[in-house]
Amino acid sequence: MERLATTVLRHRRLVMLFWAVVLLAGVAAATRVADRLTFDFSLPGQPGYEAEVDLVQAYGASTFDTYVPVLTVPEGTTVQEQRTQVAAVFDAVRTSVPGVRVSDLASTGDPGFVGEDGRTTYALVQGPQPAGFEPGIVLQLEPVLEQAATQAGFEVGLTSYGLLSAGGETEGPSVLVETLVGATGALAVLLFVFASFLALVPMVIAAVSILATFLLVLGLTYVTDVSFVVQFLISLIGLGVAIDYSLLVVSRWREERAHGVDNSAAVVTAVRTAGHAVLASGVTVAISLVALLVVPVPFLRSMGLGGMLIPLVSVAVVLTLLPAILGGVGPRVDWPRIRKEGDAARGWSAWARLIVRRRFLAAAVALLALGALVVPVFDLRIGQSDLASLARSGPAYDALEDLRDAGVAPGVLTPITVLVPADEAEQAAEAARGVDGVFAAVGAEPRGELALVDVLPERETVDSDGTAVVAAVRSAVDGAVDGEIGLTGAGPTVEDYGSAVYDNFPYVLLLISVITYVLLVRTFRSVLLPLKAVLLNLVSLAAVFGAVVFFWQQGNGSEALFDVSPTGAITFWLPVLIFAFLFGLSMDYEVFILARMREEYDATGSTSAAVVTGLGRTGRLVTSAALILFFAFAALASAPGTDIKVLGTALGVGILIDATLVRALLVPAMVSLFGRWNWWLPTWLARLLRVEPSPLSGPEVPGLPAQRSEVSPLDAPGSRRI
Repeated sequence: MERLATTVLRHRRLVMLFWAVVLLAGVAAATRVADRLTFDFSLPGQPGYEAEVDLVQAYGASTFDTYVPVLTVPEGTTVQEQRTQVAAVFDAVRTSVPGVRVSDLASTGDPGFVGEDGRTTYALVQGPQPAGFEPGIVLQLEPVLEQAATQAGFEVGLTSYGLLSAGGETEGPSVLVETLVGATGALAVLLFVFASFLALVPMVIAAVSILATFLLVLGLTYVTDVSFVVQFLISLIGLGVAIDYSLLVVSRWREERAHGVDNSAAVVTAVRTAGHAVLASGVTVAISLVALLVVPVPFLRSMGLGGMLIPLVSVAVVLTLLPAILGGVGPRVDWPRIRKEGDAARGWSAWARLIVRRRFLAAAVALLALGALVVPVFDLRIGQSDLASLARSGPAYDALEDLRDAGVAPGVLTPITVLVPADEAEQAAEAARGVDGVFAAVGAEPRGELALVDVLPERETVDSDGTAVVAAVRSAVDGAVDGEIGLTGAGPTVEDYGSAVYDNFPYVLLLISVITYVLLVRTFRSVLLPLKAVLLNLVSLAAVFGAVVFFWQQGNGSEALFDVSPTGAITFWLPVLIFAFLFGLSMDYEVFILARMREEYDATGSTSAAVVTGLGRTGRLVTSAALILFFAFAALASAPGTDIKVLGTALGVGILIDATLVRALLVPAMVSLFGRWNWWLPTWLARLLRVEPSPLSGPEVPGLPAQRSEVSPLDAPGSRRI
């Protein structure tokens, strides 16, 4: 690290020129990369997905989202009396919107398409799967329905699970707007931390990191498919990670400068110490994301590959461009120097001394608080959000209410599509009608050797109760037909993700934990500290999921804060994504704190001194870094979709839990409790890992060390460390 810092200082103009070129190339790439990202949620090899492929090939339409137009005929008349005019409205959809499949009263003759009031009818409309955030066929569907219904004198509405999930919005969230919101919050925190124009330097580092990552992702799109979600991760998580890393290095540089060290030596020391922690943190985050490659889901694998680039690029920029800036204009932009870094933060030092004195009490309080947060996790249900937790207003919600008022079960928004041999459609429909929880089953015109049956459940098939109906339908149809059958739709998709993702999740967990442990053993030169770090990370993540279950699934606060009813389940792709990001991001703070404690222990030989000075020096930084990431995730939670809100709040709450209960309370208490065992690394293991050994020292004297100045004679102006 010293050689790297020295080389960068020697060639700082060349380094800055290189990153300036990358910045300009990144600006060009950012405008192009969105068009090359994919909207692929495929699950190759899973039965529901394979049935979906067969459906698209035979009928050209997908079950990705089923649109439900709702027609209401005038008072004094009924749907049966207006049957011809009603059929004409849905025929207009067939002829005017290309690629759609429409099931309605006229095409099926099934009375289930008429509400109990006799005046309301609906249809099931499916079209090609959209290729991105564009609203698919809905922009074509709405004007056709409006025109045809108006001519017939009918009232019309349009709803679907997708429209309700998006809060009624037909456009995707804006990457630029959310990034600017997160950046504004980050800048406010940086101004508080530095109280000088130096606050702008981490923002520059973040801008270069984000745009450089976009440049690499653009290249990656020519090699493999990359999910559209990656662009949001790059912008928001890249913003937080790059600023966090910069914050650590810049603060250490200011500390060295406050001790009278000349500028170049201060840069070298900052890179050697804080930079080493940044490198370990970045690799840890990258490992937790690249481990998603173990999951056989292209969508998650591409997010793992794209997400891995975020911390690695941030580390590269922080360890090269940042030293070049500090070595050049750093002292000039550090004005006015209102806040001094010569001494550790008094408040955090006092807090650390209190924890050392009351280590058992501090550990007990933290564990009890985490335990209380973990308890709800045992009620975690994987699926999709209930309809009640989606949009509470807007045209899509009004159309759904019209259906409910007419006595039509809301399960029509998530039909189960059954594919059977062409000559066995009627047997399949008859068998499906006899399943509890199903109120209608209608066949469609065969295409080639296949026919389909739309099975309409009484409630939406988005959680374990809904998938129980799917399993019952599968069993009933399989016993009624001789040929091969396939089921697709929302319910089968939930089943597919459960088997594809969560059957393999233990392997992801094991892989991340083992690699992280080995990396941290090298970083901390300790056997015990990395084990504690990994275990506490898992406990912290369990607490996050418990909080998500309590707040969103059970609805304790979601309605008051976001006007969202209890979701009833957590969307199937969210837990694994939350885990992958939080495991690495929260480990950042562990590395920041313990790396400084290790440094202080090597200098003093006292665990108590290491805890007090380490937390005194890093407590404010960790808290500020957590606030910066929290603002980024708060911006993410402002998006209209419920799933995005869950993701943003889960990541934000996870960062706060980790930076407060875990890193500011439990970690220092446990380090103080373990004493000299924290720092033990046997010679044979050190030799294997190619690091310096750390033999077990003699027993430490309990209690706090005597007060000492942090500036030794060797740190005095004009002197040099050897």
